[in-house]
Formats: sequence, C-alpha cells, structure tokens
Amino acid sequence: MKRNNIYLIIGAMLLPTAVAASAQTNPAQPQAARPAPPPPLAAWVPKKTPYTPWRAPNRPRWQLADAKAMHRGKASWTQPIVRNKDLVADWHQLAPGQKTPSLAYSDNRTAIIVWEGEVRVSLDGQPSFTARKGFEIDIPFRIPFTIETLGSQPALYFQINAASDMPLYPLDTTTAAPKAAGWVYDRRIVTGGPGPIGERGKPFLDYYGDVVEGGARASAFIADQHLFVNNIRGRATPTPPASNLGHFHVGYDEFWFVMEGNVTLQVEGQRVFTAAAGDVISAPQGHWHRASFGGPEGQMGTRVAVNPYPSGGHAYTMESQGRQ
Repeated sequence: MKRNNIYLIIGAMLLPTAVAASAQTNPAQPQAARPAPPPPLAAWVPKKTPYTPWRAPNRPRWQLADAKAMHRGKASWTQPIVRNKDLVADWHQLAPGQKTPSLAYSDNRTAIIVWEGEVRVSLDGQPSFTARKGFEIDIPFRIPFTIETLGSQPALYFQINAASDMPLYPLDTTTAAPKAAGWVYDRRIVTGGPGPIGERGKPFLDYYGDVVEGGARASAFIADQHLFVNNIRGRATPTPPASNLGHFHVGYDEFWFVMEGNVTLQVEGQRVFTAAAGDVISAPQGHWHRASFGGPEGQMGTRVAVNPYPSGGHAYTMESQGRQ
C-alpha cells in the first residue's frame, strides 16, 4: 500500500512537467470536436385521432382574469387549472396573514410560481425566504413546507404537482388525522430521507430579478422524475404560417405558464390565439402544436414549459426533418 502511494505522489509531481512539455511540442493542439448528435428515429408514430376536446378543468387557454372572476369576493380560494394523467396544477390565493398547513409530498418535487403579493416560504432544514411576483420555487420531496402571506394584500401563486401526489402531514404540526375521500390517514414512518435542494444550491429563482433584469440565461428550473419545468425566452417574431404544424408528444400532455410578454399558440382543433402573462395554455397528448413569441416585434417573452419528462420525445413531420 505504501509503495502504491509513493508511485501516486511521484506521478502527481511529474504530471505538470509532462503537460508543459506536451504543450511546448504541440502548442496549437486543437480540442477534440464534440461528437455529432445521433440522427432522429424515423418510425411509425401513433397520432391521436380523431380530435379530442379538452376535458374540464383543462382548457386551451386559461386566462387569469377568468379564474379570478370565478372567485370574486373571496379572500382565499383554489382554482383547478390542469388535470392530466401525469400532472395537476392549481391557482391558489391566500388572504393576508393566512398560512398553509405544514405538509410534504412523498416522491415528487413541487413547483410554485408566485404571481401576486408576497409570501414567506419555509422549508424544514432551510432558511425561510420571501418570494414575490416571478419567483419560481422548487420544493424537494419529503421536505415539509409552509407558505404564509405577508403584508396587507392577498398572495396568488400557481402550484404544480405530480398527479399521483397526496400530501403528508408531519405529526409534530398536525395532531388530528387528516381526511381524504377514499383514503385513511394513519401514523407511519416514511423512509428515504429528504430530496436534494436544486442545482443552484437554493430552492428558488427570482426570474424577473435574475433573468429579465439581471441578464442570466433562461433555462430549465426543474428537470427531475415526473416534472420538467423549463424556462424558454425569446423575442417576438411574426407568427409562422399555418402549414408549420410544430410537433406533438406521443405519451404526455404539455402546458405553458406565460411568464413574460406574449405567447402565440397554434394547437390542433383550435384557432390560433395569443396569450398574455399570467395565462396558462395547453396542448393534449398526440395533438399538433406550435408555440411562438407574439406581441410587438422584438418584445421579449417567456413561456414556462411544463411536462413530466425532461427527455421527452417530439414527433415532427418527415418534411421538417428533410425526409419524405
């Protein structure tokens, strides 16, 4: 063992000299080129037919004003927006001073986009933080959390969970057994430990502060099992012709939260429309769709694409890929 350690030390001492000598003899040594990506798979792909209308509460476009109008006069409310086999998403409004119960989810992350007011977000084992409009929050699985409204105005936020998720209520904050239709809550121990904090080392992104104003690159915020939350930013351009069908997904629905500017969506079975910030738009599984940035030419826009698969497949026409 000692002999091997000596060899390692000698090798480490000689390595810089060897590298320097190599650089002198090959001063213009080019870096190895990255391998070309593999060609896309050409296959018989199942396409949904006939056209299937959206089933409530799903809509091609959920305008925020419509959701608010349905709960006019209420200080606190929840409005279901997305329901599919993989994901669910709701608008939540909390009255001033209101706080959610402490809860966690067993196996999947929770994504939250704060849209109005200010909230204090508290995660077990992490410093609490204040979030306001445009904050994207990544809550790991098996970490209890609470959301509390700050100030004198209600807080409004959009929350995304895996469709299979059911909340867990920590025993130290919940004494009475919760109730859920068709289920019985019992005292149990859940193993596996808490999920890791996001890649940024913190559970949030101030999208307006860091990206819109700070110049950081828009990118995927969550890319985990069963949940992909991807920030896509660009400038408004003329709407592509209707002959540009875009693509469809074989195994899942997709929806987008409009974070900034405008998004124009062409989706099979619907007229082309342009959505504004705060709207939620969607395309069902197996339906052609094409999203582009609308509004005045050159205006910046951001759509937050949400689906269950970070490496999900996209089916295009053969012509768009240069094949017949």
